Amino acid sequence: MPQTTRRTFLRNSLAAGTAFIVCGARSTKVLGANDRLRIAVAGVNGQGAGHVNAWLGQKNVELAYLIDPDQQVLDRRLAEVKEKTGDRFGCKGVADIRTALDDKTVDAISIAAPNHWHSLMTIWAAQAGKHVYVEKPMSHDVQEGRVVVEAQKKYGVVIQHGTQSRSSTKNAGLHDLIRSGKFGKLKISYGYCCKPRGSIGFKSPSAPPANLDWNLWRGPARVDAYHGNYVHYNWHWFWETGNGDLNNQGTHQLDMAYWALDKGLTNPIRAMAIGGRFLWNDQGETPNTMLGIAEYPNGQYVFFNVRNVNYDGYQRQVENQYYFEDGGRIIGGQYYPKGSDQGEKIDVPDGQVTPGGQFGSFIAACRAGDPQMANGNAVDAHHSCVLGHLMNNSYRLGKGVPFNAKAGRFGDNEDAYEHFMKLHEVMSEGVGIPEDGNQYTVGPWLTFDPRTERHTGEFAAQANELLKDANRPGFQVPDVKDV
Repeated sequence: MPQTTRRTFLRNSLAAGTAFIVCGARSTKVLGANDRLRIAVAGVNGQGAGHVNAWLGQKNVELAYLIDPDQQVLDRRLAEVKEKTGDRFGCKGVADIRTALDDKTVDAISIAAPNHWHSLMTIWAAQAGKHVYVEKPMSHDVQEGRVVVEAQKKYGVVIQHGTQSRSSTKNAGLHDLIRSGKFGKLKISYGYCCKPRGSIGFKSPSAPPANLDWNLWRGPARVDAYHGNYVHYNWHWFWETGNGDLNNQGTHQLDMAYWALDKGLTNPIRAMAIGGRFLWNDQGETPNTMLGIAEYPNGQYVFFNVRNVNYDGYQRQVENQYYFEDGGRIIGGQYYPKGSDQGEKIDVPDGQVTPGGQFGSFIAACRAGDPQMANGNAVDAHHSCVLGHLMNNSYRLGKGVPFNAKAGRFGDNEDAYEHFMKLHEVMSEGVGIPEDGNQYTVGPWLTFDPRTERHTGEFAAQANELLKDANRPGFQVPDVKDV
């Protein structure tokens, strides 16, 4: 399989009449006749099916390619598209995204592949002059997210993150109110990703099925042996391919939490996490229980709660809460003054977003050639993803301690201890995890330089190793200087 180079991309794009503004904020890519937009969808199983249907619902948008390394999935989705559209788009099915990137008639790439592919596909597409809609999380690790940001700047394409909350005028309006100081100084921006899930069991290594191109499915991920828990969903729970629920469903709530912080903040100055993978006794690696904490240079915090273990009386929480220095809080869309259990309805004005919802706004940004119109641009996506990556990396460097109320190591941070104790009560009394024979994994506080995006301090050597995953030959994410 020949590897398409940046030079080939540029040659093909220029031959198609594409112009680039290096380091500019605006792309001058010429679309087809009458503003027609031709899109290729990479990864068409679960979430990708939603992408396909969304683009079919957009005016003057054509599906040029469906891309998937699983031939059965690809054939099924192609048949569905042809049933709805006939052959008027000439939609093709291919296994390798580079085939679509070499096609000068393709204007944009829509990415719903597994997490380990998100950044590399986005970078390749930017180098080819294609706009990108990329599912969350935009990056699988910190460094490749930075490369995406630099690729967007260099090639001027639109990159929009698949965090639909960014397309809500009410979300935008609420965060404008919080940042304006209407409720006082924000102290803690809190996200929850508490969805009931279950054990994935164990799958023994085996030969990949004949319908799956295992080389392409792995792509940049350094995974050797195939087993059935990778394909098609449980890859989320392995570090080489996924990021756990913190940067899966949780990416939406992480992004909302970051959005509420003071303007101008980029990355935390330190982060830690405590949690575990309880009860399931399976081959998954990522935690099903976690409290993550990150501190920013101005003293604001993001807390994050992952709680996936189901039990009788489980409280599902996929939401954001906001706590203020004067003791007030916003929970469930209502404002509770200090000391009050009576919530007040908040009159939230509409904030400014590009209209059209998550997909229509992307199409509008592409037609305008304006990356600033993206609801959830590459820069914001990078910073919210970094937030989750740092929490995860602390957990990965953690050590086991007895499962009890003394496990949290928060110094004099009373808020952190209070929220840890709420989580511990759920796990010990609700789920029923006994102290005997169980442990929390307690990660270290990792200090981080927001500007250089490198760790400093006691655990810097180990933590910096986790900032960039090693990639397989032929699928390497480039360095920033080489993008």
